[in-house]
Amino acid sequence: MKPSVHLEVPLGADKVLLHACCAPCSSAVVECLMDHGIQPTIFYSNSNIFPREEYDHRLNECIRYALKWGIPIVDDIYDHDGWEGCAAGLENEPERGGRCLNCFKYRLLRAAQYASENGFPVLTTTLASSRWKSLEQVNAAGEWACAQVPGVTWWPQNWRKGGLQERRNEIIRSERFYNQLYCGCEYSFRPQKAEGI
Repeated sequence: MKPSVHLEVPLGADKVLLHACCAPCSSAVVECLMDHGIQPTIFYSNSNIFPREEYDHRLNECIRYALKWGIPIVDDIYDHDGWEGCAAGLENEPERGGRCLNCFKYRLLRAAQYASENGFPVLTTTLASSRWKSLEQVNAAGEWACAQVPGVTWWPQNWRKGGLQERRNEIIRSERFYNQLYCGCEYSFRPQKAEGI
């Protein structure tokens, strides 16, 4: 059963850039947007992911899902060395700590810059769909990133409510998505049970 979610896109925009971290987190978000007549462009900017093989595996799953919906996907430059600068000194921070906030800022700034340069008035992210992430941190980073560039508004949609979390888990199973065991960076890697499986 599909969720019942009311969406109000900032500025009434019909052009939305969706920063995506992976296909599992994108799944219900993309479906919800499309069901509301909003065709997003996916922006895959995740230089935090290590090693490169892991990055490519997640990217390929995002591409597969984007192709299913017939929506564009943009693969940002992979710059893990550059990303490590934002994590320097924070390697031992716990999940939802300072390293995660800096990581969100790094990735969402790249997304906001792309949005500004390519005529997207609104930016949102699938990071807000994961219950393992701090929604407050994600929104703080998004607001900050959009404030750095002209003409882009942050859309702080909570992509967990209204049945979207449950729908996400259904899609992960039906699409047989690769469902990673850690957020992506080497500092977050902890053997654990995959979410939603």
